[in-house]
Amino acid sequence: MINLMKKFRWQLIIILVTGLIVGILLLVQQGSPGLQEESIPMPVSGGIYTEAILGQFLRLNPFLDIYNPPDRDVDSLIFSGLVKFDSQGLPQPDLAESWGISQDGTLFNFSLREEIFWHDGAPITTEDVLFTVELLKSGDTLIPEDLRQFWGEIQVNVLSEQLIQFTLPEAFSPFLDYLTFGILPEHLLGSLSLDGMIDDPYNLAPVGSGPFKFGRLLIEENKIVGVVLQANESYYDGRPFLDEIVFRYYPTEEAAWQAYQDGEVEGIASVSNGILTSVLAEPDLSLYAARKPLLTMVFLNLKNPAVGIFQEAGFRRALLMSIDRQRIINTLYQGQAILAHGPIMPGNWAYYDGIDQILYEPEAAKQELALLGIISNEDGTGLVTKEGLDISFNLLCPDTELHRNMATRIQADWARVGISVQINVKPYEDVIADLEARDYEAALVDINLTGSPDPDPYPFWGQAQAQTGQNYAQWDNRAASEFLEQARISINFADRERLYRNFQVVFQNELPSLPLLYPIYNYAINVQIKGVRIGPLYENSDRFMTVNSWYILAERSDQDVNVPETTPYLSDDE
Repeated sequence: MINLMKKFRWQLIIILVTGLIVGILLLVQQGSPGLQEESIPMPVSGGIYTEAILGQFLRLNPFLDIYNPPDRDVDSLIFSGLVKFDSQGLPQPDLAESWGISQDGTLFNFSLREEIFWHDGAPITTEDVLFTVELLKSGDTLIPEDLRQFWGEIQVNVLSEQLIQFTLPEAFSPFLDYLTFGILPEHLLGSLSLDGMIDDPYNLAPVGSGPFKFGRLLIEENKIVGVVLQANESYYDGRPFLDEIVFRYYPTEEAAWQAYQDGEVEGIASVSNGILTSVLAEPDLSLYAARKPLLTMVFLNLKNPAVGIFQEAGFRRALLMSIDRQRIINTLYQGQAILAHGPIMPGNWAYYDGIDQILYEPEAAKQELALLGIISNEDGTGLVTKEGLDISFNLLCPDTELHRNMATRIQADWARVGISVQINVKPYEDVIADLEARDYEAALVDINLTGSPDPDPYPFWGQAQAQTGQNYAQWDNRAASEFLEQARISINFADRERLYRNFQVVFQNELPSLPLLYPIYNYAINVQIKGVRIGPLYENSDRFMTVNSWYILAERSDQDVNVPETTPYLSDDE
């Protein structure tokens, strides 16, 4: 968590009254050496937190919120899955208290917690889980095709009211990633298909099992402008301290910012560069920043004969060393991004921070090019290979202002080391089509890793994905692919960690494409809201990962604390 709220550093000054202070401390401590009674704040239940959220209300149903992020944010507090993931991407119990995996990795057995209830008081059983999974298996077009295909191959068996078993056609370690979906109540929706749920009144007053339950809709001028959620008194992980969370909808972040200034809300769900400066200047706002699950990179088509020079790892390395990524972050992102050093997200359990970090070094890049026999052409306007072939290629780029500006910066950086590049701007859907057809040379893209806490990079870099999958670079490296293949079938966490570390080392040595940066998500909350902690995100709604610990009210509690033998102080160097 990065808390950007201004902090003050106090330096303790030792003066002549030190002797008097020490004497007083000694008198206080008589009879209890080393202990002093201190009053500390203890959170208590109570208070309402109101947040400005961008967008509009549609339906509160985890199966109908795929394309509406505001609904997903609210649903994350109302509904629970079998498992959830922490900020490191490690699975944690949710409705499931525990689980076991067979030695061959094809059977997953889950045991539900005892005495868990829906918000209406009905017990939660494995029949609810089965009903929800059957919706995923139904083939309804509301479910993305890849998800329908995935679940269509999985068998589900209810063993008892608390035990349920999933049988996979083959070992697949990232399976837990697919079990975070919100479980729906069979006793309320069991007679409906997914298509039949679309206009059901349930979506306007849902019953879930999460830390907060639906309270009421806020309606102004016949329009839904907000949702009130109330603390779930029977939540299995403990009642939240906050009594209510209120979401109010706004069309733009500027409108959300104005709502904060007008005292309508205490938090702003998303702070982008448009209001960042104003938010930072507000003394009563804490700004929390976290890595988004979005990797911006340049794919290189390693199998395109028109750019045979891409086959040279040294050339690919020179390309990355030539890009001033930090300048791009500072100017285009106002500093709200972090450098990417590989395809696995930093902060994730599988990320290896010991890999060689390739930074901006244009002179070193020129040396790399020279080692490959690459020299200037006769008129000095570009570079040629040792065989005399001109080095020039197209950079495919989505037609957005940010991507166009970034492509222009990259083009200028490459020009400084003599590499000629032409920018080819297309709508995003056309960029994807060209990638899928492998009809490109280089492409500036964003890899969206939302909802993927398990790191599994196989889809983008496995050999079997090079022709028809998402290995758009067509990287054909047997060692790297074997590491990924073994990691996705191993049930041993330590083995997976080792395999992914080895993969990252190979990736960095070969650099089949060019990781650029991870954007930062910013979230603003009034300082009166205490206990907020935010780690790396896999969904924007992960900002509520620790919502049970948020509080406004506190009482003083006397507690014995250790008193050090000497009074610490901060020097100017610390």
